[in-house]
Amino acid sequence: MNLSNKILILIKHPITLALFLFAILPLVLPFIGGYISLATEVIIMSIFALAFNLLLGYTGLTSFGHAAYLGLGAYGFALCELHLTQRIWFVPILSGIVLTGILSFLVGYVISKKKGIYYSLLTLAIGQLFYFVGFRWNEVTGGETGLTGLVRPTLEVPGLFSLNLSNALVFYYFVFVAFLLTILLLWRIVHSPFGAVLQIIKQNEGRAKYLGYNTFWYKCVCFTISGLFSGFAGALYAMFTYCAFADYLYWINSGDVVMMTLIGGGLTSFFGPLAGAAIFIIARNLFSSFTQNWQIFMGIIFVIFILFFPEGLFGILKKQKPFLSKGIGG
Repeated sequence: MNLSNKILILIKHPITLALFLFAILPLVLPFIGGYISLATEVIIMSIFALAFNLLLGYTGLTSFGHAAYLGLGAYGFALCELHLTQRIWFVPILSGIVLTGILSFLVGYVISKKKGIYYSLLTLAIGQLFYFVGFRWNEVTGGETGLTGLVRPTLEVPGLFSLNLSNALVFYYFVFVAFLLTILLLWRIVHSPFGAVLQIIKQNEGRAKYLGYNTFWYKCVCFTISGLFSGFAGALYAMFTYCAFADYLYWINSGDVVMMTLIGGGLTSFFGPLAGAAIFIIARNLFSSFTQNWQIFMGIIFVIFILFFPEGLFGILKKQKPFLSKGIGG
């Protein structure tokens, strides 16, 4: 295969299209009544939705408490920045990821022997446990008032460049780089032998056990990886909002990420959560701008998708254009 063919394949790859669309998103949104910060929220929630879809879309595990790991990432970032360092920008982000990784592994270890509704209810119960700890532990988490006063440090390489993350557009493209790393890593995971086993577990866990796979550890590791990337999104969200609150861990936010994944078509496509996050965040912003009861409209959209388009937006595209199935399916 010559170089030109390799370049053509790279250009046609669905990841390239996804990255292009997100690269121009903050430039396009202002023309349709949006703003740069809205684009930033979309891309951070896209990272969170991709992480969640590793569980739901690829392993068939439904977590109703996954917002806990978004919130833990935010708290890990905030606590490190407030008490350890603000100048070394990547240390608070790593702190959020590590804290979430440790706790998600412990939770995964506890719940991975459960199946079906018992698994889902345990994720909800443990997620709410984290929420109440965050809401009540005033000395550490700030309780009801949360942790505020966070800053976005300046990224500087002496003699080369200096990036002020307080600038909305600069921060968006900083998050875009994080999104790029996330999408590449998760794509590699789901298309690896490990990802293939996860899909076997989704289709028939008993058969996976019969083939000799220790499904308990596969589910536990999957939950941990999903928690790690959720914590990454949470750390970025704390940078975005300059604060960390217990509300980030609340079960309603767990429901939001389920809606994002299903609306976009995460059950049928790797890229479904990206479309779902964009639709959900932009629609929520639009509806909330003219009514306090915006949840009604979001609920109607969700019900329509569940009743008439259960495979989500990407499921519709696959049916309309079967020749694109391989490209958009992931």
